[in-house]
Amino acid sequence: MTTPVDPLTLTQGLVLAFSYLSLALGYVPGLRMNRATIALVSAAVLVALGRLPLDAAWAAIDADTIVFLLSMMVVNAYLSYAGFFQLALVQLLRLTRSPLGLLVLLTLATGALSAVFLNDTLALVSTPLTLQLTRALKLNPVPYLLAIAGATNLGSLATLSGNPQNILVGSFSGIGYLAFAQALLPVALVGLVLQVGLLWWLYPELRSLVPCPPPQLPRLRLHRPLLVKTLVVSTLLLAAFVVGLPLAESAFLAAAALLVTRRIKPQRVLAAVDWSLLVLFSGLFVLTEAVQSLQVLDRVAPWVAHPAGLLAVTAVLSNLISNVPAVLLIQTLIAPGDTQGWLLLAAGSTLAGNLTLFGSVANLIMVEGAAAEGYPLTFGQHLRFGLPLTLLTLAITYVWVVLL
Repeated sequence: MTTPVDPLTLTQGLVLAFSYLSLALGYVPGLRMNRATIALVSAAVLVALGRLPLDAAWAAIDADTIVFLLSMMVVNAYLSYAGFFQLALVQLLRLTRSPLGLLVLLTLATGALSAVFLNDTLALVSTPLTLQLTRALKLNPVPYLLAIAGATNLGSLATLSGNPQNILVGSFSGIGYLAFAQALLPVALVGLVLQVGLLWWLYPELRSLVPCPPPQLPRLRLHRPLLVKTLVVSTLLLAAFVVGLPLAESAFLAAAALLVTRRIKPQRVLAAVDWSLLVLFSGLFVLTEAVQSLQVLDRVAPWVAHPAGLLAVTAVLSNLISNVPAVLLIQTLIAPGDTQGWLLLAAGSTLAGNLTLFGSVANLIMVEGAAAEGYPLTFGQHLRFGLPLTLLTLAITYVWVVLL
C-alpha cells in the first residue's frame, strides 16, 4: 500500500520543482525576475513553508565560497579599471595579423587569462576587442567570437579561481590550488588545441597565414600606478594559492589591500561586483539544503557513484539548470575525500558550458555583446562548434582523470 504524501511536503516539492524550472529558463513568464531573485524568493518561500528554519537556511550558505567569490570580483575589478586585461590582449595581438595566427593567439591568451582570473570578466573584455579587430582586419567575426567563448570556459577549467563552479568545488572538497591545477591543466591545454583545430576545420577562411593590412588598434587607457599595485597584489595572491594558503582568506586579504587606495572611488569598484551572482549563490545554497532534506536526489545517486555517470549527469544537468546550481546539487552526493569525483564534477560542469549558447554565463556575455554591436550569433552556429568540442573534451577528461 502506497504511503500518502503529506500535502505540505508535496507543496514544498512543487516549489522546488518550479524554482529549478525557472532557474533553467532564467526568468518567470510574465514577471520581471532573473535567476538571482528566483533563487532568493524560492528560499524565502521554503522558509515560510517550514521546510527550513531561518537559522538553518542561513547556516546552509557556505561563507568561504561567498567570501572567495566576492574577493576575486574585487581583484578583477581593479585589474579591469587599471587596464590590465585590455593591455594583455592588445599586446598579444600585435604579434600577428594573419587569420590563423589571430585565432591561435586569441584562444591561448583568453584561455591563459581565464585560468587565473574569473572567466566572465575575460568574456566581457575580449568580446568588444575581438569585434574591433575583426572589423579592422575585415574578417568574419563569428569564429573568433566562438574562440573566445570556448577559451574562457576551457581556460577556466585549469584552476580553482577560474570560474564560480570551481570555487565551489574548492570550498567543498579541500583540494589544494596546485593539486587541482596539476590534475586539470592538461585537459584545458588539450581542449584549447582541439578548439583551434575544430574552428580551422569548420571555417576554411581561417587557414590563411597571409597577414592582413595593419589594423587601427583600440586606444589603451592605463592607470599605471594602480596597474603596478594591482599586479603586485595579484602576484602575491597567486603565490599564496600555489603554496597552499587558505583560498578564501588569501583572496579576502588581497581584496582588502586593493580597497585601501587614493586612486579610484570605492563606489566604482563595488559597482563592478556582481552582487546578483552572490545573491544567486546564497539562494542556491538554501535550495540545495531543502533538496537534501526532501531526499529527491536518491534516484540519481547510483549514477553519480560511477565516474562516467557522474560526468554525464553533471554535463546534462549543467545545461538544464546551469552549472552552478548543478554543482550545488551534485556535491551533496560526493564524499569529501573523493578527489576523483570532485575533479569530474568541476570538469563536467565547466566543459558542459561549451555545449550550447546558454551553457555558461561567459557564453551569454559574449553573445549579448556581439548582438549589441550588430553581430547576432545563432544557436545553430554555436552548436555545430560546441557539441563536438564538449563531447571530445569530456571524453578526454574521463580518460585522463579516471583511466590514467
